[in-house]
Amino acid sequence: MNKKKLTFLIYDNTKTLIGALIIAILIRSLLFQPFYIPSSSMEPTLLVGDRIFVSKYSYGYSKHSFPFSPNISNKRFFSKLPKRGDLVVFKTPADNRTDYIKRLIGMPGDTIQFINGKLIINDQIIMRKKISNKIIIRCGNFLLDTNIYVETLPNGLKHSVAYKERGSLKNSKKYKVPSDHYFLLGDNRDCSKDSRYLDSVGYVNKLNLVGEAKVIFFSNDTNKSNLIRFWNLNKSFRLERLFKKL
Repeated sequence: MNKKKLTFLIYDNTKTLIGALIIAILIRSLLFQPFYIPSSSMEPTLLVGDRIFVSKYSYGYSKHSFPFSPNISNKRFFSKLPKRGDLVVFKTPADNRTDYIKRLIGMPGDTIQFINGKLIINDQIIMRKKISNKIIIRCGNFLLDTNIYVETLPNGLKHSVAYKERGSLKNSKKYKVPSDHYFLLGDNRDCSKDSRYLDSVGYVNKLNLVGEAKVIFFSNDTNKSNLIRFWNLNKSFRLERLFKKL
């Protein structure tokens, strides 16, 4: 192979790789981005080991729609309002870098409070129905005995939540959601760092919204298989969760 042909091949391959990289960045920034669920804060809805696709266009675009959150604008373009009950990926206000996923509970202007273990939105008790007793859910290195409920939000959306069987969060202060901000909670109510923790998460500005979780495209049980126990990989697949809509 002569030098001229080799140079052409290198140039052609480099051009193809750069083109593919640009297309991948555009898809990731404007359409869909994959995320991995590393904790149990959203159980029973999302399990550790779930991989999800997040729609980047659901709420429009901000600097956090792009890799590394470049400081290109403090506005949101093609902005669309999220809905109460959405599963939202956002950048935590504490550092504007870390991705969290929680459920949107409070809209701008809402009041949120827990009294005797019940969620209250705008002074109205949110109805919930117990569907399972004594379900074991992992919380970090601990195991929690929980009860599973179905909550019905004011807009009629139903979703499953977990509360500890004993010692669950009983009472909280009354939170007032500021303008252009949202209040988000984990579905695993006793094992979730969320908007209740004002110093680390708190109210989430609309500019920090990254996208809406849409579907689980893959899931495996990390307790059954990992890089060390790779021979159990096929036993860890959760086939029943593949392409599950959220």
